Amino acid sequence: MTPPKNRILAIDDEPDNLLLIRQALRQLGYVHCDTETDPVRAVARFHTEAFDLVLLDYNMPGMSGMAVLEALADKARREQIPVVIVTAQSDRDTRLQTLHAGAKDFLGKPIDLAELQVRVFNLLETRALHLALRQQNQRLEEIVSERTRELHASRLEVIRRLARAAEFRDNDTGLHVQRMSLYAQAIGRKLGLPPHDLDLLLTASQMHDLGKIGISDLILLKPGKLTPEEFAIMQEHTTIGASILQGHDSDLLRSAHEIALNHHERWDGKGYPNGLIGEAIPLNARIAAVADVFDALTMVRPYKRAWTTEDARREIASLSGGHFDPAVAAAFEACFDEILVIRANNMDL
Repeated sequence: MTPPKNRILAIDDEPDNLLLIRQALRQLGYVHCDTETDPVRAVARFHTEAFDLVLLDYNMPGMSGMAVLEALADKARREQIPVVIVTAQSDRDTRLQTLHAGAKDFLGKPIDLAELQVRVFNLLETRALHLALRQQNQRLEEIVSERTRELHASRLEVIRRLARAAEFRDNDTGLHVQRMSLYAQAIGRKLGLPPHDLDLLLTASQMHDLGKIGISDLILLKPGKLTPEEFAIMQEHTTIGASILQGHDSDLLRSAHEIALNHHERWDGKGYPNGLIGEAIPLNARIAAVADVFDALTMVRPYKRAWTTEDARREIASLSGGHFDPAVAAAFEACFDEILVIRANNMDL
């Protein structure tokens, strides 16, 4: 009935005692029993080899059974390897001391075969249950991790599609959000943002104009210059987008909310909707502002021609310190070659 893979380590300074233990275990079907008379060597083997149970003599010269137990305790507890103290002492203090040190059970001397069978079987069965439970927990963790990854991927895809749906309102291909978010990530990388923040920036910036969903086509697609009243309505896309994205505790949607609300704020405080100044504007929004303006300048719109990339580059530089955070504008300039590669790889059809 006992699985042959169970491996037992018996430690006793008396070879005759170990011989009796090994013979008794073999009679009970436990054929994998390693024995050690040297407690120091036994400790070393325990930490480098795989055992399922330890039978440990309590009274040994040199390194005592208590000292061996303490040396085994951390790994035994961590891996649920039971240690059985073999001793002729039956006093309460000895038992309590060894139990506190990590022992799981006791065997009296001389060893009774029936008692040995019951103790070993019960402890190995308990260890097998612990191992099975651990494997099940690991499998459940893997399943949860996989489902979490799938959920995250699905959420990102919904976000990307929603962002592109908003962009289709006034752009036939919707590639503006793709280029703009890649520009923003390149600028963020040049500014030294860590990988996690760059991933957030890449996805969150795609939702910068989500609020366009709530703007009338008469204004959004008007071929000429907007009247002051129309421009005031157009400005509402920042607060509309922010209202759609607010109230969620995920880093991604918090970042998207910041960008949607603040990507038209200006470094000099003359932006909208709240007239924030300088570093009061969230960094992601300051980055998105540069990326958005550059791409908008180089796109054909109903009311304007497309600027050349060099003209747009000079415009970004000229607006540094006024419209744009100087550090962000400088980072844009420093990665301009990368910006051009991104643009070439994501052109409107």
